[in-house]
Amino acid sequence: MPKREDINKVLIIGSGPIIIGQACEFDYSGTQACKALRKLGYEIVLVNSNPATIMTDPEIADVTYIEPLNVNRLEQIIAKERPDAVLPNLGGQSGLNLCAELASEGILDKYGVQVIGVQVDAIERGEDRIEFKKSMDAIGVEMARSQVSYSVDEALAIADELGYPVVLRPAYTMGGAGGGLVYNKEELKTVCARGLQASLVGQVLVEESILGWEELELEIVRDADGNMITVCFIENIDPMGTHTGDSFCSAPMLTISEEVQKRLQEQAYRIVDSVKVIGGTNVQFAHDPVSDRIVVIEINPRTSRSSALASKATGFPIALVSAMLAAGLTLKDIECGKYGTLDKYKPDGDYIVIKFARWAFEKFKGVEDKLGTQMRAVGEVMSIGKTYKEAFQKAIRSLETGRYGLGFAKDYNEKSKEELLRMLATPSSDRHFIMYEALRKGATVDEIFDITKVKHYFVEQMKELVEEEEAIAKSKGSLPSDEQLISAKKNGFSDKYLSQILAIPEDDIRNKRIELGIEEAWEGVHVSGTKDSAYYYSTYNADDKNPVSEEKNKIMILGGGPNRIGQGIEFDYCCVHAALALKKLGFETIIVNCNPETVSTDYDTSDKLYFEPLTLEDVLSIYKKEKPLGVIAQFGGQTPLNLAAELEKNGVKILGTSPSVIDLAEDRDLFRAMMDKLGIPMPEAGMATTVDEALEIAKKIGYPVMVRPSYVLGGRGMEVVYDDESLTDYMKAAVGVTPDRPILIDRFLNHALECEADAISDGTHAFVPAVMEHIELAGVHSGDSACIIPSVHISEENVATIKEYTKKIAEEMHVKGLMNMQYAIENGTVYVLEANPRASRTVPLVSKVCNIRMVPLATDIITSELTGRPSPVSSLKEQNIPYFGVKEAVFPFNMFPEVDPLLGPEMRSTGEVLGLSTYYGEAFYKAQEATQTKLPLKGTVLISVNRKDKPEVVEVAKLFAEAGFKILATGKTYEIITDAGIEAEKVLKLYEGRPNVLDLITNGDIDLIINSPVGKDSVHDDSYLRKAAIKAKIPYMTTIAAAKASIKGILYVQKHGNGEVKSLQQIHLSLTTGFSVTAGVSALLTFAVSGDATASNINTKTPITIFVLLPPNHFL
Repeated sequence: MPKREDINKVLIIGSGPIIIGQACEFDYSGTQACKALRKLGYEIVLVNSNPATIMTDPEIADVTYIEPLNVNRLEQIIAKERPDAVLPNLGGQSGLNLCAELASEGILDKYGVQVIGVQVDAIERGEDRIEFKKSMDAIGVEMARSQVSYSVDEALAIADELGYPVVLRPAYTMGGAGGGLVYNKEELKTVCARGLQASLVGQVLVEESILGWEELELEIVRDADGNMITVCFIENIDPMGTHTGDSFCSAPMLTISEEVQKRLQEQAYRIVDSVKVIGGTNVQFAHDPVSDRIVVIEINPRTSRSSALASKATGFPIALVSAMLAAGLTLKDIECGKYGTLDKYKPDGDYIVIKFARWAFEKFKGVEDKLGTQMRAVGEVMSIGKTYKEAFQKAIRSLETGRYGLGFAKDYNEKSKEELLRMLATPSSDRHFIMYEALRKGATVDEIFDITKVKHYFVEQMKELVEEEEAIAKSKGSLPSDEQLISAKKNGFSDKYLSQILAIPEDDIRNKRIELGIEEAWEGVHVSGTKDSAYYYSTYNADDKNPVSEEKNKIMILGGGPNRIGQGIEFDYCCVHAALALKKLGFETIIVNCNPETVSTDYDTSDKLYFEPLTLEDVLSIYKKEKPLGVIAQFGGQTPLNLAAELEKNGVKILGTSPSVIDLAEDRDLFRAMMDKLGIPMPEAGMATTVDEALEIAKKIGYPVMVRPSYVLGGRGMEVVYDDESLTDYMKAAVGVTPDRPILIDRFLNHALECEADAISDGTHAFVPAVMEHIELAGVHSGDSACIIPSVHISEENVATIKEYTKKIAEEMHVKGLMNMQYAIENGTVYVLEANPRASRTVPLVSKVCNIRMVPLATDIITSELTGRPSPVSSLKEQNIPYFGVKEAVFPFNMFPEVDPLLGPEMRSTGEVLGLSTYYGEAFYKAQEATQTKLPLKGTVLISVNRKDKPEVVEVAKLFAEAGFKILATGKTYEIITDAGIEAEKVLKLYEGRPNVLDLITNGDIDLIINSPVGKDSVHDDSYLRKAAIKAKIPYMTTIAAAKASIKGILYVQKHGNGEVKSLQQIHLSLTTGFSVTAGVSALLTFAVSGDATASNINTKTPITIFVLLPPNHFL
């Protein structure tokens, strides 16, 4: 069947910011869809609010809107662009929900927009719990016994009928948001109230518990003719009761009989055919191994987290194929080198894939590390091996948690068998590490199965690893026998872990195994729908089948590993751009990464992809095999940087900024000496490894001080400390402090404006595209602070100083590539806080707002010693940016209801959005709207601030009064506001009686909350206010700076209404720049001037229009 000719322009809805449950797998699927549909000749309009993804780069779609994802904004875009069709099933739950809303409000009909890929009624049948149950009953597929409730009372009655425990599943949500497993009435009341609020339609399914059953998933692809194939069978090794996003999984299924797999497939085909999805669908089943009962849990009529995993596990690009099928092609039309055409595809890989999740519990004080039906993971890794043991151990060393094997995690090794078995009763992120130590302490396979319901096969495999490790450990202090070493390598034990068990250097292990001829071999995973494309995985259990080309010079890029807070998709963005830029420069590109969710692990981003852990062992093996000219480590965040020095020691050439410069930036003494030499001020500081040293430094500097470990990303372990007692506690709790990795202590700049600048440097000259101003004051991590680009409140003089300091530092450090600088301005003085001589998380933001291709330019510089190309830095000119971009962070506090949602020096956001406008107030307003907490334009504002914010609260209150808001205030805040002649009403705090603030929030009487925390010196905790705001979905500001920005945005929108939507391409046309053409690029200039003008007689004041046609990635 040929592609559809009745549509020309397609609107693709992206998934918005990275949140728990909806991460960069949708960035990957949306980017693939744009690629597939443009190749088929369609014009693509993309809308997404996320600036960090490559999807919102102006080259990916024909027209790109970085706008809040809601019905109003989408109607504006549809009215302007008039697409023929919308493709909603590649933008996660956000895309599906929005499409359903657009349809129900009649907007799609009004503008004649067809829905392709999945029909609106199919979304309803897949997402609405009642409709789904009806559909399943009609085709004879069994579901868990359940009923739908629309209130807590209904849910209580249903639970009594079904018997506790029960599972609550809100409709139209993702990542299990708002749901959970409840064992009694009180728990049900809490979770059900949360679920009704989280659901788009106020509907919660109450379902019988199938705890402990096997959880199994099938990834199905269907075309318009009803042809169906099963791309992948996934077995969750953790049983029902743990969300699939948190579960440890394998593909193919390892313990499920052929007969059960056939039954699952037959039922999945019936379900997908009845829902009539075109493209990928994920179907989740539960199977009771005792009664042999199979029930369907749910379907996702869209590409999902599991589709990204299934795509990378099998080499079948589900999103790419789904987009082609949505455009009218069938599976028979898509050719494939291995199967002829895709309708003949079968998942027949002779390898095992393991997925393991990555969590961030350490970022959220007071959160219990406990897994349930609501997803908690922030990222994941995928590993491929020939055997289960090999793949499992590869997955562990891919996680980058400092663990290279399963044993000796935390202090589990010191606990008794009984203690460990007790810990296993509640699933946690460390469950498999605890199981390992329990087996070491003599727990039986049956004991572990009875508690965890992890099947015997998997526990047996783990037991064999424990026994093998114990035998190896008997050789402690020397190399094991040759047979032991060979066996250990075949079973996935890493060099690093063996060196830890044996207490000998890792080099000794590596040298010994190489001497024995035990080296990594590689096999390919064929990419379906291509002639012969493949990507590669290593194994110690097969012969090498990895052809190496010698045609071009090669460069290797090290990726960022699993997504986590502090190191997210922005670094993947940099790696992808570097790969594309290197291809244009004529190099063969090699990417090493282990994250299945990302664009960098798409088969055609690089010339060759190694799906491997980012450890010394794995990277060195690939380097030895491929012999690249060098390795780029500065784009993948902290992951490759932590490897760079060791790689260099082993003879690997690191391109760009040298690892010694990176160490210099981390060494506070060396860095301070350099700042003194350059005459650049820094806050007073010191380094300490003991409590006494720390107290002495604090005494000299004066409180408050900022304390943090060295060599971390995302402000891990950073705190502002106000007294000796807190500092002592911090030092005692600090882990891994050594003389070469001390604790850094800085004077905390109080009430200082924080800002940052990115630079592109060639070692002798640097260019700073723009200075970013943080809206929150110093003390809030830069990744969590809202930020304005270009800056608004920084004086011209200070902006010039920041640019000058940045250039000076980049030149002094001989940075080659990208650099990020953090500054604070206190009383008009610019202080340097830190230098990061690498790509930072702001690179995509600056690239998009300033229309400058930072990574391609940096890549050109990094490789100039190989290409001989001139540096582009001297030809880069400052621009006047006639609009503002406001980045706002997105937090997972709704998934952690027990956490106080305060901002501080430790990063806690999972993603970000961008608001663009010619007025900064509106840009801020749009950024808030994009985080799904739209600022109210009228109503009631509650103001309750701490002592240090009292002087500024009057200005904020005055502006809210001017905007017509009713003002409620507490205690002292009320007195200050009313003394200034502003009308306000006093409300009681929680401990002052009833009705109090909490009652008003719960009853929906408050529309916006301004609340700066009271801090540790107060006897009364005020975190209830902020927690209640999240629960009630009320916008809340915890800093005066954010409150000011909010009210300015509200006033602007009150006066001017919702501004027109402009595409990124249209916005970029308004940029003006000093004119210079990059060396070696021809430009076509057309002068449109009044009168008879020639190039020689144009008056400089004559208005002229210059049209410049340049190849992509060149910046004027």
